[in-house]
Amino acid sequence: MGRKQQRGEATVEQVLDAALCVYAARGEQGLTVSAVTEASGVSPGSLYHHFGSLEGLLDALTMRWLGRLLDALATALEPARTARAGVRALVRAYFAFVREHPEAARLVHSARADHHGMGHAGEIRDFQQVRISSIAGWVGARQASGELAPLPGPLIESLVLGPVVGAARRWIAVGDIDLDEALRTLPERIWRSVAP
Repeated sequence: MGRKQQRGEATVEQVLDAALCVYAARGEQGLTVSAVTEASGVSPGSLYHHFGSLEGLLDALTMRWLGRLLDALATALEPARTARAGVRALVRAYFAFVREHPEAARLVHSARADHHGMGHAGEIRDFQQVRISSIAGWVGARQASGELAPLPGPLIESLVLGPVVGAARRWIAVGDIDLDEALRTLPERIWRSVAP
């Protein structure tokens, strides 16, 4: 990698880090070009060069953290020897991510991220393909061995992650869910929905 490319990647990282800080402090409405350039020390021209627009920056920031969440889930699945243990590992990893990165979790679970995801689902899947394929491979292997119900992958994903995402959203937005209680309760209930 050349020096210019390294500087460009460092600038992108710097802007993304600053953008999350601005988002955490001011919310989506406060995420402006001037706020991000002030926080990052990067010129508006550089921001536009790397991201095209403020919308492009927000998309890149969301994809960055969605990728990190998917990495955490894939990593949690690797050592799970059984499908049941995998469900527990996924729930634990998801809630750990939400607790460790509450502002990033707020962004990933935002209405704006949902809206973007609905309009660009294919692009997002393509962009996250490596991460998604390792999780799909794990699920496929457990289905082949008879440990998971023979349901389509998207339905398994909905049954496993739907309740977890719902609980995480509620914790982020309202705060009336105890994630420790959810961690004790959800894995077994989710397991029953996907067991063979």
